Amino acid sequence: MQCKRIIVPTTKISTRLDVYLHSELPELSRTTIQKLINSGHITVNGRVVKPTHTPRAGEVIEISIPEPEPATAKPEPIPLEVLYEDEWIVIINKPPGLVVHPCPGHTSHTLVNALLHMCAGQLSGIGGVERPGIVHRLDKDTSGCLIVAKTDQAHIALTEMFANRCLAKIYHAIVCGSVDRDLGMISAPIGRHPVHRKCMAVREDIGREAHTSFRILERLNSTTLLELQPHTGRTHQIRVHMKHIGHPVFGDKVYGAKQTNQVIRETGVIPPRFMLHAYQITFTHPITGQTIDVVADRPADFEEVINKLRNTS
Repeated sequence: MQCKRIIVPTTKISTRLDVYLHSELPELSRTTIQKLINSGHITVNGRVVKPTHTPRAGEVIEISIPEPEPATAKPEPIPLEVLYEDEWIVIINKPPGLVVHPCPGHTSHTLVNALLHMCAGQLSGIGGVERPGIVHRLDKDTSGCLIVAKTDQAHIALTEMFANRCLAKIYHAIVCGSVDRDLGMISAPIGRHPVHRKCMAVREDIGREAHTSFRILERLNSTTLLELQPHTGRTHQIRVHMKHIGHPVFGDKVYGAKQTNQVIRETGVIPPRFMLHAYQITFTHPITGQTIDVVADRPADFEEVINKLRNTS
């Protein structure tokens, strides 16, 4: 258990406790601080308070940071393609069909199981026992670039970078129909679907700001191959935005089942999954300051669908 003690200075503070502590302890993300407050690991004058508490001069803030629990997921020798690795981070090319972390229905054969075997205990513990090293995620059927933190320092820094949109991500997708513009920007707020709570939707009422730019790479039969760049990080952002403009991702049974079935009828091509691939990620290394620019080649199943769509009439 790591313990810290802060005495609030006499200067007037007009901010919340979690914001104040984040400024005093930048090595901890604000989300981590909020979790510590809510779990009683941060007290003010010996009392448990809320993250919204306003610190007052002379108050004693005590922070107890528990050691990460040992991971309960078991290491499994699942082969992974490593695109980049150093002592702080590893970037892998996630294959399609691989769930990122254990969850109900997927307690084994996940990316976490593979990472525990590959990294032999060298993963950040901040994500908890089921998500060691996991900073962001890709859907089960999405392939491509995924960053994993090997140290807590890297995990905290990467979490902040994702929150502040300091990484550039490029995706390739096959979408249904012929997109009429060669390039464009989709700006539509995204929020939880009002009926289907596991899904997202464009919500003008409660949605959060979301922007995705795109350009056409190739026009295929009944479909279009796109390069997309999300400028915000909303759940299912690309899938929801493409549905919004009438060109859902080919093979997306959640957001584009009707259009996918139409393409199948027109071309005879059946997608093995929804055709979305995290092609490239570029960012400044959180520890060394080096520019990291990594590309994951499109997997064989993706290329096979492209070739079939080229050759159908």
